[in-house]
Amino acid sequence: MSWCIYLTHPEVTIDPSVPVPDWGLSAVGHERAKAATELPFSHELGAVVSSAETKALETAQAFVERFGMSHEIYEDLHENDRSATGFLPQEEFEQTANMFFANPDVSVRGWERARDAQERIVRTTRQALTGYKADLPVLFAGHGAAGTLLMCHLMGVAISRELDQERGGCWYRFQKDWLTTKAGRGLRWTEV
Repeated sequence: MSWCIYLTHPEVTIDPSVPVPDWGLSAVGHERAKAATELPFSHELGAVVSSAETKALETAQAFVERFGMSHEIYEDLHENDRSATGFLPQEEFEQTANMFFANPDVSVRGWERARDAQERIVRTTRQALTGYKADLPVLFAGHGAAGTLLMCHLMGVAISRELDQERGGCWYRFQKDWLTTKAGRGLRWTEV
């Protein structure tokens, strides 16, 4: 079976005056993205796929620069759409994110429904993989909620924030066929 890595972007420069999708990595985030290229599986990767959000692009770029691998960008791999609220202070964001995961069929405060975001991410992950040989390991550089929604699908479990990462810059490895079989078990985030 062939495998993939889902890696979330690390720390970003938070600027309430800039749309969240345009936030870039902070100095610490750049260092952690670079450190991710040292993980044991990194030299086996054949391609990197990312969302079009700046922080995901910059995370992917660390791998492109080090290994010279191809990089494809898929708009629909973006984080859950939170544009209805824009930037939220940390405590308010966490409360809203809790409601997002707890009510997957409801648009919480105008956010994209978790169920819709999950379907979009799974569909686009499948679509991205059709462009590669079945045995080519692919890195997906993305986002925390998006990666958690994908993880829930791969494991065949209900959407839950209990599977969310504790901080950005985490990864998990999955088999490509789990997108269909949902046979992933025991998936957990590992910090870079």
